[in-house]
Order: sequence, then structure tokens, then C-alpha cells
Amino acid sequence: MRFFDRTGLYVLPLFLGVLFFEASLTPTLIPRNWVIQGVLGGLVMGLGYLIGRIGVSLWRLMELPEPTGRSIVIARILTGVPVIVVLVLSLLKTRDWQNGIRIRMGMDLVDSTHTLQMLLLALGVFGLLVLLGYALQWLFDRVRFWLYRYMPPRTANVAGFLLTAFVVVTVTRDGVLDRVIEGLDDSVTLAQNLFDMAPLIPAGVSTGGAGSLVDWGALGQPGRDYVTTGPDADDIASFTGREALQPVRVYVGRAQADTAQERADIALAELKRQGGFDREVLIVALPTGTGWMDPGAMDTVEYMHGGDIATVAVQYSYLQSPLALILETRSGLDQAEALIGTIHNYWRDLPKDARPRLYIHGLSLGAWSSMHGTDLFALLDDPINGAMWAGPPFPSTMWQGIVASRDKGSPFVAPTLGEGRLVRFASHSRNAGGADGWGNMRIVYLQYSSDPIVFYEPASLWRAPEWMNEPPGPDVSPDMRFMPVVTQFQLAVDMALANTAPDGHGHAYYGADYVGPWVAVTAPINWTAADTDRLIAHCDGGFDVGCDHN
Repeated sequence: MRFFDRTGLYVLPLFLGVLFFEASLTPTLIPRNWVIQGVLGGLVMGLGYLIGRIGVSLWRLMELPEPTGRSIVIARILTGVPVIVVLVLSLLKTRDWQNGIRIRMGMDLVDSTHTLQMLLLALGVFGLLVLLGYALQWLFDRVRFWLYRYMPPRTANVAGFLLTAFVVVTVTRDGVLDRVIEGLDDSVTLAQNLFDMAPLIPAGVSTGGAGSLVDWGALGQPGRDYVTTGPDADDIASFTGREALQPVRVYVGRAQADTAQERADIALAELKRQGGFDREVLIVALPTGTGWMDPGAMDTVEYMHGGDIATVAVQYSYLQSPLALILETRSGLDQAEALIGTIHNYWRDLPKDARPRLYIHGLSLGAWSSMHGTDLFALLDDPINGAMWAGPPFPSTMWQGIVASRDKGSPFVAPTLGEGRLVRFASHSRNAGGADGWGNMRIVYLQYSSDPIVFYEPASLWRAPEWMNEPPGPDVSPDMRFMPVVTQFQLAVDMALANTAPDGHGHAYYGADYVGPWVAVTAPINWTAADTDRLIAHCDGGFDVGCDHN
């Protein structure tokens, strides 16, 4: 009997896989139910087993001695018993770990983590991965054995591996992936109700209505929702007690034109047509991947400026933000460059005493795109007034640079930079410091400490993210622990679940939390702290309209 069995499952790699499974039970940023935990646990168990198998192969390749006889029994006991003990303890702690996150997010606590069902699901996923591994091994063996007829064994092994990898990548990319993307494109296009599927135009709608340069049928469902909802002049006047204007909302759909610049030009022309440059405040906004504009972000700022405000946005994708980030990386960046550059070029040529204050905004992928499109060096001759970005995704280079420049000792998830004259950070538990103390430009980042879209770290495959070495945020479990490979996949699952968190946590940005940042960035005229409190209460349900959150 050998420590590394030649048939069936290898013992040491199996122990490593179980250790990975145990680590996957620890909490990260977003609560997981037993189904998600079972799939995650089975996946990382398979990865641990694979890593162990690779280690066994390297051991044998180096022709190192393997334990035999009684030594193999002792070695299995010394490695297996601690793994089993830790497994039992981890399973007993799972409910408390998950409830530790839930209680910090104000969620109902769970009575059971359905341990048996979760274990069975994890074993099922692990079993499927092992079978897939054996299938790939079989394919590799068939290829290399065939190549033995024509070349030396070592050369055949390398060539066989490369050919097998080529076949797998080709089938996956050109078969499965292409069909998935095609299906996504078809489904979201239908969901957008484009052109002949579009509903009738409501009376009184400006963008897409009579005389508009925007095609109502090309707006898509997110665009139509945006231009037909939100507070009107009467709603705002009822809240402020003063006369109000009807906010200008310009939106151009992805289907309106073929290129980003063409859509930007139409947006500018429509904004001019509706008198957007005659308002006190002008916001250039980039939506999320699907084209959705968060009402919590837009309604609040329209209330605080009495409707004397215009917003212009252009859709650049139909896909959910994570998919758009992976599959249509350039689309959002190109659209942001075109839209922000086009609007800014026209705005800077207007008389300074007769043009609106100009701000940039984006949520999630819209934040990433609009940060990329906000070329601060190009704006030096006539800078914008500020920006408010919510949930900036981790690849955002501008955000990364600002966080890296934070004051010494300042937390990674809640940085401070000097006196806060240029950049400030806000969250559900920290305001932006009000409208005082700023320089000429004002930038606020709204980010939650439990948002994996912001704090995912690709390098967590081998090292702990910087924020994990600091005291946890107010809605982050103190029981979170780093484990190479496992933490990477836990955070990836967190990203997939980010929008399932309660409002004000994860990636679910809440209308009330936009109020402080917008006040700090746009400095509304005659706005008081009492007005801020009333608007927060409004978004918390004190009124019937406005500040909705999806």
C-alpha cells in the first residue's frame, strides 16, 4: 500500500481538498445560503485535490522517496486526524459565522445551515469535477499515446498536453461560451423592449417624445424607465415648500446609433434642445452595464436643487455589469470618453457666468467608465466642478491611485487624504463632511466596507488583501480569515451575490446614503442640515414618491 494510491482518490490530495472545503466555510463579505456554500465548497475541494495531485506528480518526477508499510499508516493518521477535527469544528461554527454577517447587516438570523444537504451538494460538485478531471486525463492519454508512434515520449507528452489544452479551449470558447453570449444578447434585447416591442410613448415625455432627437423605440427599458419616472416639479415643490422646475433628463439608448461618438453627439444635441445648459447644475452620468440609472442617486440630487438640474446619460451595453466588464470591456470606456469629452468641450466654450456647474457621476461599472472618461489632465484648462462615484469597481485605476495615496494609518476601506479639499470617502456609516472645506474641485466616493465589487483583489489567490489585515468595517465579520486560493473564490462568489445584500450593504447602494455625498459635492443653494435630514427621511419612506431603489 502506497501513500499516493495509484487507483481511486489519492489520500494526501484528498486531505488537502477537505482542508480547502473547511476554509470555504469561513465568512467573507456577503452571507451565503447552503446551496451557494455547497457549490463553493465542492469547487474549492476540487481545486485543493487538483493542487495535491500536481504536488504528487512533482514529487514522483523528482523521484523522492514515498512512505511505505507502517510509516504510511502513521503519516495518514498525522495528516488525516487534524483535518477531520477541523472539519467537525468548522461545520459546528458555520451557522454562527453566517449569522455574524447577517446581524451586522440587519438581516434575519438563520436557525440552520442545512449541513447534511450542503455536504451532499459539495460532494456531488466535487465528484463531477473529479470525473471531469479523469475525462481530461483520458483525452490526454489517448493523444500522447498516439503521438508516441511519431516522436520520443517526452516530446509526445508535451505536445499531447498542448493539443489537449487547445481542444478544450477551442470547444469552450467557440462552442459553449459563444452560445452563452449569443443567448444573453438575445434575452436582454428582448427584455429591453426595443423598437417595435416598445410600449406607447406617455404624454408629456421630453426625451423620446414629440420633437425629440432620441428614438423612443431605441431607448430600451432602462432608458424609458429613467425618463418617465423620478420627481416632477410638483413633487419637488411639495417637498421644498418653494417653486420648482421640471428636471431635465436626457438618455440615449445603445440602439440609437452604431458608434459611441454618434450617441454622444445625439445626447449633446438633445440636451441643448431641452435647455439643459440653462440649468444651475448639469450632471453627466454613466449607467450600469444594463443601462440602469439608480433612482436613489438621481432623485435625491434633483430634490436638493429644486429641479434646476439636467442629467445626460448614454447606454453602452445590455449586459449585467460583471458580464459587460468581462465581455464588453471597451464599450463603457469608449462611451464615457465620447460623452464626457463631447459635453465638456461644448460646456467650456460657454460664458463662465452663464453656464451650469458640471459634475460627473456613475454607479458600479458606470463609475469605472466615467472615471476613465474623466481625464483630469485634459480638464486642467477648465476643470469640472466635481464628481460623485458610487461602488467603484476594483479595476478602476483612478480609485486605486487615490486609495494608494491615502494618509498614513488611514483605513483602506475608508481612506482620508489630507484635509479633504479634493477627495473624500463616504459610506452608510460615514458622511462626506458637508459642503465646507473644499478646494476648486470636489470628488466623493460612496463605497460600503462590505462591497466585494470594490474590494475584490485578484492577488488574493496567494496573499491577503490589504483591507483584511486591518480592523473589519462595521458590517464585516471579524471571523474572516485568509486562505490562499480559497479566499479568491470566496470573494468571487461574493461579487456574484453583491446585489443580494440588504440596502446599504454589499453592492446595494441606498438612496438615503447618496444624500450626504451629493450635498458635499454639489453644495445646494440655501440648503441646511435640517433639509438633509428631511431628504434622508424621504428616502427612508417618509414620502410616497422618489428615491426608489432597485
